[in-house]
Amino acid sequence: MDFNELAVLRWLHIICMVYWLGGEWGVFQTSYNVINRKLPLEERRRHMETAYRIDILARSGIILLLPLGLHMGFFWGVQPLGGHWLTGMWILLAGWLSLCWGAFMFRETDRGLALTKWDERIRFVLIPLLFIVAISSLLGHGPLAADPGQRWFSAKMAVYAWTLIIGLKLRFIMREWTTMFRILAQGPNAEVEARLDKSINFGRSIAYVYWISIATVAFFGAVKPF
Repeated sequence: MDFNELAVLRWLHIICMVYWLGGEWGVFQTSYNVINRKLPLEERRRHMETAYRIDILARSGIILLLPLGLHMGFFWGVQPLGGHWLTGMWILLAGWLSLCWGAFMFRETDRGLALTKWDERIRFVLIPLLFIVAISSLLGHGPLAADPGQRWFSAKMAVYAWTLIIGLKLRFIMREWTTMFRILAQGPNAEVEARLDKSINFGRSIAYVYWISIATVAFFGAVKPF
């Protein structure tokens, strides 16, 4: 039986999508106990730790979806760069994934916060780049294919870039948890508790938009509507 590389990439893409969507739901539910003032602080910290452990799989899925999608796009003929370009892309994305895991391993430390900020800086560069490529291609200026039946790929890339914006805001919120819990460990602080409530409640409100956007990314990939 011949090895079907495209089928394997599609399988991995589905797994990453599942971890992305499922992981975000897990963090959403755990956040209720993170801000529950009726619980002892240590119990709340344990729920925060659980949220981080769930979230790292979602973060990994988000990152891996990009090279997997671009690799499949080459096989489908909707993006023209293959060969050494794909190899270089995988190396760069492996570095980004390693940075993400480094931030997770050193969470709640100054090193972890610094690595998290570098992770965020990558997104500041990547998000506008993805939007430029996607919109330019949808307008017929390339580099992605824009013939009938191929525009779904550019549209999917644009929505993916949009989800990175929402995800970046959620990353800011989780980074705030670490900083604020350091203060709460020193004793009760009503001002910090209020900031924590406000931060997480805002995160929950945009989470619904996030899930719809993730579902849209999956729809474009599965249905390829235009």
